[in-house]
Amino acid sequence: MLELLRADTYTSMVWDAQSQRFRGMYAMNVAEDTLQVWDDHFRFIDPLTLPLMQRRVPTLANEVLMQRDLVRTEFFNDFLLRDRCYWGVNVYFFDGQEGLGDFRIWRYRHRGSFTQEDLGVLRLLSPAITSTLARLRWCTSAIRQASKWDCAEEQLQRVGGLSAREAQIAWLVSSGCPDKEISNRLGLERATVRFHISNAFRKMRAGNRVALAARVHALVRELEDM
Repeated sequence: MLELLRADTYTSMVWDAQSQRFRGMYAMNVAEDTLQVWDDHFRFIDPLTLPLMQRRVPTLANEVLMQRDLVRTEFFNDFLLRDRCYWGVNVYFFDGQEGLGDFRIWRYRHRGSFTQEDLGVLRLLSPAITSTLARLRWCTSAIRQASKWDCAEEQLQRVGGLSAREAQIAWLVSSGCPDKEISNRLGLERATVRFHISNAFRKMRAGNRVALAARVHALVRELEDM
């Protein structure tokens, strides 16, 4: 991307709407402590990031703050110039309201500002990048969920005394799956599913699905706290 846009520095973060913070920080050709310094202090006086993010499209930094005004700010003189960042362009990738990541790309002063042609390149690439990031997020989530699932089932067998099949079905019940979905997922008759659920109720001392789910999640929390 730096070569394509004839740029010099690249930073990427992921917006977390729940915490109202950026996470997953990564940079190229930027000093090692720059991202931490931004998060510790300069994000509070950064005049560019949030206005640029609100646009949701590739945008030049000087479209939200004229360059003559930017160069007078503390953010520019004490932060951007640390890495010789002078001309900037940002693009943010969203899946609905969920932030997937961003590109914060800067040029040194002698290269000159980004152009509308550069913005056109980013606009052409944005849908493919958004799609790729969405698939990556889904795969990462699936891997994490699978890992959590395996650990939960092991905990249910070890502590709850459930069989492997009972633990598998108890976890699905705790995840909100109805009998029909469990039957389809596992290739079991519904009567067999209900039989295993009945056994899980007895072994987990739960009178209904809500109570079983509560017991399952309590065991998982114990596992996570270990």
